[in-house]
Amino acid sequence: MLYSVKKYLHFRIHATNKHGVHSPFVYDLITKGFNKKLNPKFMQQIKTYKKDLFQNKDIIKVTDFGAGSKIFKSTERPINKIAKNAGISSKKIKLLLKICTYFDFNSILEIGTSLGIGTFTLSTGNPKAKITTLEGCPETLKTAKKYLSKHSKSNINYVQGDFKNTLDLVLNQPYDLIYFDGNHQKNTTIEYFEKCLKVAHNNSIFIFDDIYWSKEMTEAWEYIKKHSKVTVTIDTFYFGIVFFRKEQVKENFIIRT
Repeated sequence: MLYSVKKYLHFRIHATNKHGVHSPFVYDLITKGFNKKLNPKFMQQIKTYKKDLFQNKDIIKVTDFGAGSKIFKSTERPINKIAKNAGISSKKIKLLLKICTYFDFNSILEIGTSLGIGTFTLSTGNPKAKITTLEGCPETLKTAKKYLSKHSKSNINYVQGDFKNTLDLVLNQPYDLIYFDGNHQKNTTIEYFEKCLKVAHNNSIFIFDDIYWSKEMTEAWEYIKKHSKVTVTIDTFYFGIVFFRKEQVKENFIIRT
């Protein structure tokens, strides 16, 4: 926690807004995407989905293949507490939704379903997209499928299992967006990034969650930024956003949203 606080203070000092950006592509993304007002209907739908999860006090046994939880000490966890403490925050939901509605993705891969709050957001922003979501924990995915189905999200393909086995199975097509939110370890994050490069096209976007979750995750982010296939990156503190547009000059931006 202390590490993240220190990095946030550093972020606030170095971050800029649209006035500090000279790239037309990034400037448009900020002004027409990040700064655009969201459809209140979308936010209400997500709020309703989260509220539904918050009311479920059932306990499930969580199988964690990643770096583990900073909050929970036991593998047996109430669904409502997972949703409140480990689910995607409102700040991230709004930014993810803005990105989705701005770019209008057709094919999306999510690495880490959890209880489906992020999945619901992706589907809400891109209702016509084909979404594939991976989750390691069978009980967590079972819950996500139940609630996503209840809330009429039908454009989602669910894949359960250890990402070491399942990721390769779904990297058989190009993706417009890959959302990395399933493992918070440096080497594994880099490994998944390298694997996913083969299905990235010129206009693909990779979004990495929790790049300041730990020193390891920040090191993974620094590696990704320097990669030869990456042209533009945007650090919003909450997300690390990666672009592969060959027509862009290689630049790294730190943007307040």
